[in-house]
Amino acid sequence: MNKKVAVILSGCGVYDGAEIHESVITLLRLDQRGAQVQCFAPNVPQLHVVDHYSGDEMDDTRNVLVESARIARGKIKDVKELHVGDFDALILPGGFGVAKNLSDFAISGANCTVQPDVLSATQAFVKAGKPVGLMCIAPALAAKIFGAGVICTIGKDHETAAAVVQMGAEHHECEVSEIVEDAERKLVTTPAYMSAQSISEAASGINKLVDRVLELSQPA
Repeated sequence: MNKKVAVILSGCGVYDGAEIHESVITLLRLDQRGAQVQCFAPNVPQLHVVDHYSGDEMDDTRNVLVESARIARGKIKDVKELHVGDFDALILPGGFGVAKNLSDFAISGANCTVQPDVLSATQAFVKAGKPVGLMCIAPALAAKIFGAGVICTIGKDHETAAAVVQMGAEHHECEVSEIVEDAERKLVTTPAYMSAQSISEAASGINKLVDRVLELSQPA
């Protein structure tokens, strides 16, 4: 039977939303592996909007769900509609939207909170013992989702890793092409564009993450 995987997006664009390459690589790999995928995003305003050409903040307002629909080709639902019983696994691509829209990590660092609908959805997978994949900056939320002692990686960014540890996670340095697994919690993480210098480098770890998450969703 094909696995059903939920993917939570955080907008559209690396600087203020979901990292597009990471999101597309994730969706492509899931499709290649025969998984059925449903994308979700919180129906909330973005923290801010960034001009991805100039890098400047724009005097504009956008909605995270509406922007995420660009990546999902319109096939997306409010994260409030994410019911853990309908899925075998959950994956969160990275991008600054994770730190700005799915949480306030970009502002508050180790004192951050996770957007309530996203926190409820992700913790439902934890309670159900179903595998979760977090990539790029998304593992910064691991301790908020799983609790203290969770094992994860954001690669080799020491400043971000220090904040992750301060929140109670156990951080393992990791090459871009590899994954870190917390076997007890069924959490798989990879650095992706926290370390990647090209789309192929990002894909090398993301593909392993997707493959392992699908493996972990098999009955024991």
